[in-house]
Amino acid sequence: MFSRILVPLDGSSLAELALPYAEELAEAFDSEITLIDVTEPEESEYLRMHQLYIEEMADRVRSHMKMGTGVKVKPVSTVGEPAQEIIDYAEENNISLITMTTHARSGIMPWTMGSIANKVLQRISMSVLLIRAKTPDLKVSKGSMFNKILIALDGSETSEAVLPYARELAEKLRSEVVLLQVVTPGQHTHTIGGLDYITFTDQQIESMKAQSRQYLEKKSKELTGITATIKCEVKTGDAAREIIKFAEETNTRLVAVSAHGRSGIKQWILGSVSHKIIQAGNTPTLLVKAPGVKK
Repeated sequence: MFSRILVPLDGSSLAELALPYAEELAEAFDSEITLIDVTEPEESEYLRMHQLYIEEMADRVRSHMKMGTGVKVKPVSTVGEPAQEIIDYAEENNISLITMTTHARSGIMPWTMGSIANKVLQRISMSVLLIRAKTPDLKVSKGSMFNKILIALDGSETSEAVLPYARELAEKLRSEVVLLQVVTPGQHTHTIGGLDYITFTDQQIESMKAQSRQYLEKKSKELTGITATIKCEVKTGDAAREIIKFAEETNTRLVAVSAHGRSGIKQWILGSVSHKIIQAGNTPTLLVKAPGVKK
């Protein structure tokens, strides 16, 4: 499932926060790790410096691997527009997972729509693991990076595309798994006067929560057989806000979601639950593009 992992680096310590996660996954899945550094055309005179850097990082990653794992680490240095070079390499070399920080060279600022990470997300065809770089001294230890996985579902087949990935992670890393569905307290409805928000009654909300719990318990049976604790949680409120809040309050180590759910959008665009989680969350997030999602 994660046979080839690509980690984009740019010489910053923030970008390198993604490395421990790639290393842990590579050891669990016996993956090949490729480290890629892209030199922009106007900086081509520093190409050799970039090559030395990425080779040094590859040596460092190799030194972190457990003896006998057989994990291969490959350094790659190219020239071009960073996002496009990352995308081209990933697609031409059958990469199964891109692991990257939400921002790097730009510094500790909110992740913006113009960032390299966002350009990659909008156009890539494979799964992406985003590591948050809001805290520069973030410390993680091997064996604990994925020990609690939150799977966000909305009842759609599209959102369930993440389940096989979460199952593999939980099985390989013996993670605790929480299935979460958020019931919204109302919905927008087109009326003669325009777009109105209709609030559900308490009885309607309780009925929907009961249906959600039944749905999650049914989905949890698809994960049986793995050596992991599986829990189901139902919350009420704004979906993205409740997912982020729950992840932070329960010390979740990984939030796993599909590219889009009930909304049916074909990109991770502003307004989607997935995009809101990316923009506002603080927890590492695995984004899986569901079948039918176009680049």
